Amino acid sequence: MANGAFEIPPPVNEPILDYAPGSPEKAALKSRIETMLGEQVEIPLIIGGREVRTGKTRPVVCPHDHGHVLGTCHMAGAEEVQAAVDASAAAWHEWSEMPFEARAGIFLKAADMLAGSWRPTLNAATILNQSKTVFQAEIDSACELIDFLRFNAHFAQQIYRDQPTSSRGVWNRVEYRALEGFVFAVTPFNFTAIAGNLPTSPALMGNTVLWKPASSALLSGYYVMRLLQAAGLPDGVINFIPGSGAQVGDPVLASSQLAGIHFTGSTPVFQNMWGTIGSNIAKYRSYPRIVGETGGKDFVFAHPSSDVEQLCVALVRGAFEYQGQKCSAASRAYIPKSLWPAVRDGVADHVSQIAMGSPTDFRNFMGAVIDENSFDNIDSYLQDANGPGYEVITGGKGDKSTGYFVEPTVVRSDDPKSRLMEEEIFGPVLTLFVYEDSQLEEALQLCDTTSDYALTGAIFARERGEIESMAAALRHSAGNFYVNDKPTGAVVGQQPFGGSRASGTNDKAGSALNLMRWTSLRSIKETFDGPRSVGYPHMGEE
Repeated sequence: MANGAFEIPPPVNEPILDYAPGSPEKAALKSRIETMLGEQVEIPLIIGGREVRTGKTRPVVCPHDHGHVLGTCHMAGAEEVQAAVDASAAAWHEWSEMPFEARAGIFLKAADMLAGSWRPTLNAATILNQSKTVFQAEIDSACELIDFLRFNAHFAQQIYRDQPTSSRGVWNRVEYRALEGFVFAVTPFNFTAIAGNLPTSPALMGNTVLWKPASSALLSGYYVMRLLQAAGLPDGVINFIPGSGAQVGDPVLASSQLAGIHFTGSTPVFQNMWGTIGSNIAKYRSYPRIVGETGGKDFVFAHPSSDVEQLCVALVRGAFEYQGQKCSAASRAYIPKSLWPAVRDGVADHVSQIAMGSPTDFRNFMGAVIDENSFDNIDSYLQDANGPGYEVITGGKGDKSTGYFVEPTVVRSDDPKSRLMEEEIFGPVLTLFVYEDSQLEEALQLCDTTSDYALTGAIFARERGEIESMAAALRHSAGNFYVNDKPTGAVVGQQPFGGSRASGTNDKAGSALNLMRWTSLRSIKETFDGPRSVGYPHMGEE
């Protein structure tokens, strides 16, 4: 082992490229999109570094053009899960004993590769398979993933430096060990950066990982895995095992080697996994670490003093960027009656200017929702919205004939606890409740208690005293809280992300807190010149 106190390069957030007309980044991305549209990729499982083809495949399509097949992906079952468990066990000792600087170097290299030649590939895959606009892809599959890789290495070094004090003649220290077993990373469709972070953050801390990507975002997941391999990740450290929840999840949760869960997805799925782990607890070699970020019913609460222009922009961007499919998307809002006419007209005007269509046309603000199941679920809420108790301000319709397109929809609800005000929709539907200005406190209480979730939220007001009192009233309603800004757009290293209540364990992705969950500490006490008699001084006399 080399002698030296190595320093991780200080992380800086990756700059967002503009993709302006005539820019080199636009030309490179357009070229990569065109290439991907003209090919069909066969996506294998990757277990112990080996490509595995099961013959059980599913198509990989464009949500905005679901007749266009981008490729096929082989799907894992119990046999492949066991092979991945075995591969992770085979890699565990060497990987967990590898010096931190060597592990970190792999992920730092991956970050630089993604910032360079791999950027068009990950962005194009995210645009085509997840129907993200160029800006939404750039801030996700490029910038945020790069930030996770760089900042996590920095946070890990901070963790390792945190050591106990020592008394005279004693040297106390703490060793941050990998968990014994494997971590199961279950990743969502909506953020390529989350799909990359959930397996790599435990791996950075010396763990081996079984990674189940979302079945509706396989193309970008596959290229993330290829990027890590190209950066020098050893075989078996991360095993890529796409498949259905039951076919992959059931055998994983039944394995005695399960050491942790790193999850982003729906609340019911996470709760079911937690329950299964509880039922199996006596079978595991150790108590599994359970880390999850789940659903949200994220809010915007406006005070009568709000800047209406800023409020309207925040509502529209917060609700409709990436078709409302962000965990943090604005889904409900509370508007004072005195501002309602101006807010209604302002929001409707902004929405009228939104262009929706294929994200390969860079002029579009919105693409399609992810798949038919999502479309049908959102449509059930739209049917409610067009019924009694609601007023549709904009939108209210969808069309899935060519792509899964849902209009940006704004609804006013008469009932502050209606279905559209309470339930997570995960689509471009914003429901508003108009409250009497004189009932501000009651409206704040409604905001805090209406939903089981507590992921993100935003307040708008001008006067500092009102901001402080509103923030206090909503203290536990959101893990990420915004003042005079939309409730989306958390940046690694600036706003660690996660929520509580039914929204998850709040272990804050993009912070040292999350990385701490993937370590098991060993306290070491070394005595330099120990006692040479059994007795103590007080025993010298009666």
